[in-house]
Amino acid sequence: MSGNILIIDDEIKLLKLLGMILSQENFNVREASTARSAMTMLEQYDFDVVLSDVRLPDAFGVELVKSIKAKYPHLEIILMTAFGNITDAVQAMKNGAYDYLVKGDDNEKIIPLVYKALEKAQDNKSRTTQKTGVQKGFKQIIGHSEVILQAKKLAERVALTDATVLLTGETGTGKEVFAHAIHEGSERSKNNFVAINCSAFSKEILESELFGHKQGSFTGAIKDKKGLVEEANGGTLFLDEIGEMPLELQAKLLRVLETKEFIKMGETKTSKSDFRLIAATNRDLEEEIKQGHFREDLYFRLNVFEITLPPLRERKEDLKLLAKNFIDSFSQKLHLSSIQISPEYYKTLEKNDWKGNIRELRNTIERSLILMNNDTLDAESLPYYSAKNSSENDSFSMKSLEKEHIQKVLHYTKGNKAEAARLLEIGIATLYRKLEEYGLR
Repeated sequence: MSGNILIIDDEIKLLKLLGMILSQENFNVREASTARSAMTMLEQYDFDVVLSDVRLPDAFGVELVKSIKAKYPHLEIILMTAFGNITDAVQAMKNGAYDYLVKGDDNEKIIPLVYKALEKAQDNKSRTTQKTGVQKGFKQIIGHSEVILQAKKLAERVALTDATVLLTGETGTGKEVFAHAIHEGSERSKNNFVAINCSAFSKEILESELFGHKQGSFTGAIKDKKGLVEEANGGTLFLDEIGEMPLELQAKLLRVLETKEFIKMGETKTSKSDFRLIAATNRDLEEEIKQGHFREDLYFRLNVFEITLPPLRERKEDLKLLAKNFIDSFSQKLHLSSIQISPEYYKTLEKNDWKGNIRELRNTIERSLILMNNDTLDAESLPYYSAKNSSENDSFSMKSLEKEHIQKVLHYTKGNKAEAARLLEIGIATLYRKLEEYGLR
């Protein structure tokens, strides 16, 4: 299997060694010693897999993952570090890393891991190609219930304007999908759609991500950085979880919305950016205003056109359609075919209240495909939901079900605990505790 690999490491000897090893596997390898040079190479060449050190002279690898995945979502990224750190590993996986290796301890894993990452990256690219032009815009919003059709109708109408949009609703209801659709349906669709989760960063880092910074403006600002407000010029800026934005930054954002001007950290001159803003929150912003956590003037500036997305429990008639879409998508990803779906499978899904909404359903479908027997999706493929919704006395304890479930997921991930924790929707520390509790190794 041939593939294009980019290695990023400022330890030149290790960089050259890895390059030589991967070249001997017939990979096309390029090397970079800084994040900045790596981003330049990513613009110039078509890569499949990136191997990056965590500690780079001009970037933190864990955050670099998010920047790369935002621009090149098909890429798979493997992080390497000389110092094992569970917190960094968990954040890296949340940011989209394929895996996280400790240098020296995991050297023997690099080659097989690169092959697996390459296979996934090529699969990502294939699915992206198939969906181009088909899943654009509002076609990616699935459902025929009255509440989702009403929300979709509002979004289609506002997409034709340049108005600021506020998307509200519970976590997992598809706010980013709607934001993408509005962008694709607008006159700005040929330009960038730039997204950031306001709850994922500290105040200083969030300000830098939004507005950019000059070299030396704060500790760790080694190079000039372009912010997302500037990246969104001519396009759309999507601020997810805006209710989590610190008050100091709310004031700066308000000024940008009113003037289209911003000041980079460490700079005195103003810059301009013409962007369309779409914001999203799962919080009650009016209540946040009363509590003193959100600026009222910013709220009125954001709330030009509000669309509230319904929770999945209020659109149960869409559940089967959504589930079928996820089954088709993950079947392709997992190279599964000829899957049979029993009526009990859908009935079990319909019994759940889906507090995590579409995101929870998506993860549940992925896990059930891993757990199914004989290429058949049935109630046994949904042990948690089946046991939770059963009115009969179950001869198996929840602990037994949980242990078996963890074993199957670990078998599927070939022992990759970070990936298993992601699929199980638990923290890596919780997984380790349960492995100890159940005597699993």
